[in-house]
Amino acid sequence: MMNYKGYTASVEYDSDDRCFSGVVTNIADTVYFEGTSVNELEKAFRAAVDAYLAHCKKIGKSPDKPFSGTFNVRLDPALHRQAATLARAGGKSLNTFVAEAVHRAIVSSRG
Repeated sequence: MMNYKGYTASVEYDSDDRCFSGVVTNIADTVYFEGTSVNELEKAFRAAVDAYLAHCKKIGKSPDKPFSGTFNVRLDPALHRQAATLARAGGKSLNTFVAEAVHRAIVSSRG
């Protein structure tokens, strides 16, 4: 993982092309970059983020903000009560209970 100005990217290596490619992962917009060495890749990542921010400014669009790790969840009150009760019974906060449930759902979706 690479980080710059709060933006995070994942990187893959293509042995056929002998090239690294990366994409910013913590925003909804697509920001892609590549390089043939680690130094070139790091420079390309910073340049891609800077270009994305400049482009957004130029067209008057607010850039997508990196995911903060915080979001609000609205539940039916009965479901909220059940989740809070299970969390408490397990000695966990509701936040931890929900985070673990989301994690399990993601892991199980990967097969």
